[in-house]
This record gives sequence, structure tokens and C-alpha cells, in this order.
Amino acid sequence: MKAITYSQPGDSSVLSLAERPLPEPGAGEVRVRIVVSGVNPTDWKARASTDRPLAFDEVTPNQDGAGIVDAVGDGVEGLSVGQRVWVYLAAHQRPTGTAAEYSVLPAERAVPLADAASFELGASLGVPAMTAHRALTVHEDGPSRLAPGALSGRTVLVQGGAGAVGHAAIQLAVWAGATVIATVSSDAKEALARAAGAHHVLRYPNEALADGIRELAPNGVEHIVEVAIADNAGLDVEVIANHGTIGYYADNGGDAFTAAVRASFAKNVRWQGLLLYTVGERALAAAAEDVSAAVAAGALPVGEEAGLPLSGFPLDQTAAAHDAVESGVTGKVLIRVADED
Repeated sequence: MKAITYSQPGDSSVLSLAERPLPEPGAGEVRVRIVVSGVNPTDWKARASTDRPLAFDEVTPNQDGAGIVDAVGDGVEGLSVGQRVWVYLAAHQRPTGTAAEYSVLPAERAVPLADAASFELGASLGVPAMTAHRALTVHEDGPSRLAPGALSGRTVLVQGGAGAVGHAAIQLAVWAGATVIATVSSDAKEALARAAGAHHVLRYPNEALADGIRELAPNGVEHIVEVAIADNAGLDVEVIANHGTIGYYADNGGDAFTAAVRASFAKNVRWQGLLLYTVGERALAAAAEDVSAAVAAGALPVGEEAGLPLSGFPLDQTAAAHDAVESGVTGKVLIRVADED
């Protein structure tokens, strides 16, 4: 099979296309013929990081993807050969990501994909949608699962509504019945956030941004999905409701943040860090189930008309795909690995 591999950390030039033996699934594993591989910021960051040696002699990158179950190991239930699936965390603590014609992974990380959903949609889920799910389900008085009506009567603020996580957060929150306020930095990104379903879209930087949010949510916002906590912590505390939760999942804008102590504890603010790789199996399973339900309901469409532009690359241009994500391209970067048939 063809696979993208690297044996040392570095820039995208360390990636190369290689021929490798077809892997066999072990007990509790499945082999998926990858049709589309999704690229996330953590994929290029893991490849580029020199903080520690590689955990494996050779790595195939990319956590997310979608394809067709090709082989099933012993003890696997609920999945069968020929089944369409979306996959997540394929390369977590494993060397076999989705930038390859086939990927072997634990069966629980392969999730049935609704018949009406494209492989492009399936490969766009994983890290972004599951992170968004977690951000929306950690409020102490809120739901631990998402479904229609689960967030009714609540207001969600999505900081950075045109990013992949922000896009999924808007869609999931709207599906669950919330009123959604999104912040963006340009006219083009405002159009994307509105296409995703945001009820209100505000621009930043803007000294009156907090006033604008409070005008829309006089009692504060219950949930904040935060991409740039270093930049926005102060504003978040201003606009959050009593007992509100700030779910932050990235370090855009800096690697440290400060906030007013009294203003934070006076509102019983919960600062909730979010990292999918360490969130635990129970949260992952809940997110996978709820995200799949939203997909089946048609609530998570992708494409520019749905607020998430797609950029496509062939497998042999995986390095260019990684570079596109690193450069901050708006939307989702996908790698077309194979035809669907």
C-alpha cells in the first residue's frame, strides 16, 4: 500500500510517499481503506515538534479520516467489512495515521458514517467536532450529552466562528437548541459563521465587543468556546453568566493567560481546558455517538455554502496539505487518498 511516512521530526519536507506492506488488524482492531484523510493543526505540530524523540521508528500522520472497513480483527462487534466509517485519533499512541491507503486502528475509533454523508464530511469530523462537543458539555448545570433541545434557553459564544472547531461548535449548538453568538475577524469569515448557522456574528478587534455581546445576552452567556484564551480571557469574564464555563482548546494569541481573580470567582467561572487526546474514553465515546447523530440528522454539513470551505490535495501532496494548515488557511484541509469504489 502507499503511505506517507516520516522518521524524524521537522518541517513538511520530512514527509515522503512510500510503499509499505498491507497491515493486518489484531484483536479489537479494524482495517479501514481510507478514502479521505483530514488534516488538523495537531498533525503538523506533532510532526514538527522536537521536544521529544518520535515514539515510533516511523510514523504515518493524520488523526482523522473516512473510508470503508476492509478487515475486522477478533472480538470486534458492531462493524463489518464494507461498512462506511469516519475515524478519529487514528495516530494517537500509534504509528498508523490516515495519510495512507489503509489504516489499522482500535475498533472504537471507527464510527459508522450515515449513508447520506460524504467521505469529505466524515473526514472533517474527528478532532474538530469532538472538541466542540466537549466544550458544549462541561457546564456544571448543563447537559453532558447533545441532542435536539439539550441547550434550549442557553446562549453559546463561539470565539473564532470561522475555524474548524468554531464551525462545528456553531452547528452542534444550533442543533441542540442554543442561541449562538460568533466572533470573527473579517467580512468573509462573517459570511462563513452565518452560513454555519450562527444567530449573531460580531467582529473583532473591537473595543465595544463586550458591550455588543452583553446587549445580545444581558444575563451573560452560559458557554464560551474559546480558541484564543490569551487574547480573550478578560472579555470572556466580562460577558460570561454566573456559573458559566469557558472551554479553551488552543493557544492562538499566546501560551499564557491572565484574568481578574475577583471577577472570575464572583461569577463562579469554570475554566475548562480541552484536549481530545487526554479527555478519556467515556467523553470520546459520548462525543462520537452524539456527533454521529448530528450527522445523521443533517446538522453538520461541510463546504463553503455550509460555512466550512474544503481544500483538497492528493496523497502525494500531503506535505502541501500540512503547509496549508500551518499557514492558517480558512476551512478544512482534506487529502483524497482513493476513489470511493
